[in-house]
Amino acid sequence: MNRYLSAIACVLALALPAPAAPPNVVLIVGDDQAWTDYGFMGHEHIKTPHLDKLAREALVFKRGYVPTSLCRASLATMITGLYPHQHLTTSNDPPIPKGLTNAQAQKDAGFLKQRHEMIALFEKSPTLPKMLEKEGYVSFQAGKWWEGNACRCGGFTEAMTHGDPAKGGRHGDDGLKIGREGLQPVFDFLDKSKKDKKPFFVWYAPMMPHTPHNPPARLFDKYKDKTKSPFVAKYWAMCEWFDETVGDLLAKLDKNGQAENTIVIYLHDNGWIQDENSGAYAPKSKRSPYDGGLRTPVLIKWPGKVKAGTSERLASSVDLAPTILHAVVGKQSKSMEGINLLDAHWLASRDTVYGEVFEHNAIDITKPGANLQYRWLIDGHWKLIVPNAPNVKGTPELYDLSKDATEKDNLAGKQPDMVRELTKKLDAWWNP
Repeated sequence: MNRYLSAIACVLALALPAPAAPPNVVLIVGDDQAWTDYGFMGHEHIKTPHLDKLAREALVFKRGYVPTSLCRASLATMITGLYPHQHLTTSNDPPIPKGLTNAQAQKDAGFLKQRHEMIALFEKSPTLPKMLEKEGYVSFQAGKWWEGNACRCGGFTEAMTHGDPAKGGRHGDDGLKIGREGLQPVFDFLDKSKKDKKPFFVWYAPMMPHTPHNPPARLFDKYKDKTKSPFVAKYWAMCEWFDETVGDLLAKLDKNGQAENTIVIYLHDNGWIQDENSGAYAPKSKRSPYDGGLRTPVLIKWPGKVKAGTSERLASSVDLAPTILHAVVGKQSKSMEGINLLDAHWLASRDTVYGEVFEHNAIDITKPGANLQYRWLIDGHWKLIVPNAPNVKGTPELYDLSKDATEKDNLAGKQPDMVRELTKKLDAWWNP
C-alpha cells in the first residue's frame, strides 16, 4: 500500500508544473530627453527604431512623470520608490561655500564633507538592489550614479561606479563610459548571470543623450539638413545614438535567451528642450516645474505577462520600485507611496500624481523644505504649480493639459476655486 501511494505521489509530482523562475529586471534610464523626442511619441525627425519596437511590445504610459526635473533626485526616486523629500536627496550638490566658485568648491574640504554626508543620508533609504538581493538576485550598475560607491551605498552586487571623489567620483565616474564606449561590461554581467543561473537586476542609465552632444559624424550628417540649428541637429543625433545602444542591450538579451523572462522598463530621468542658439537647454525644460522637464513615456515589457498597448492613465517614476517588487515578491515596502502599474484596479483608482522641484545646490542638505522651489500636481488633466518663497518668486499657475500641452495659458486667475481645491490636495500630500 505504501509503495502504491508512493508511486501515485511520484506521478503527481511529475505532473505539477515547475515553479516559475523569478523574472529578471532591466531598467533603462535615458538622460535629458524631452517626452516628445521619440518616433513612437510622434517626433517628426528623430529616429528611435529600437525604442519604437520596444514600445510596440510594451505597455506604454504616454502620460508618465518624474517628480523632479533634476537628475540626482530623480534617479534616487527610481531606485528607492520614495519621493525626494522622503529619501532626502533633493539637489545635485551641497551648498557652495561663500566666496568660492563652483570649481573651487569641488576641492574644498567642507564642501566634500557635505557631499559625503548627502550620500550617508541616502544610504538610510531602501534600494531595489538591496531588496532584490534578499530574494537571490544579483545586480549590476552602469551609467549615472550619484550616491557614492554603487555596491556599498546602492547595494548592487557589481557596479562600474566607484564614487571616490579623489578619482573623479561625483555622478558616475567609470560608469559614464557605458553606451558611448559600448556595452561590454553589461554584456559580461548578463553572460555571468546566465552561467550562474541567477535572476538579475540591471541599472542601465547612460549619460545619453545628455551633453556633451558629440554624436558620431554619420548621425550628425543625417540630421544637419533637417534643421537650421547645428545644436538641435546634434541633440537629435544623440537621441538616435542612445537608441542604438538600447537596441544593442535588447539584442543581447535575445541572443542569451534571457528576454522571455525579463521585465524591461524604460523612461528618462528628466526632460530637455534644446536651445536653438547654444548647447544649453531652453526654458520650461530641465530643472523646471513644466512638462518639458517632468514628463516622460514609461514603457513596461514583460513577455507573456503584460499585454502590449497604450494607457492614458497617469504614471510616475515613484511607481517603478513598487511595480518591480510586486512582480518579484508580491508586495512593496510600506514606506512607498507609489502603485503597482500592472494592477489594473489600482491604476484605475489613480487620478493624481505629485512632484517637487529643488535647488541645484542645496541650501540645507538635511531639510528638503529649505531647498524647495516648486511643488506641483496633476489631477486628471489639470496641473497646478505652486512656487515656494523665498527660493523663487511667483504665484500659483494652473494649466489644462488636455488643451494646452506646452503650458502657455495660465488659468489661475480665471479658476481661483480650482486653485484652492488643488492646493488643499497638494498640501495634504506634502506641506513643508
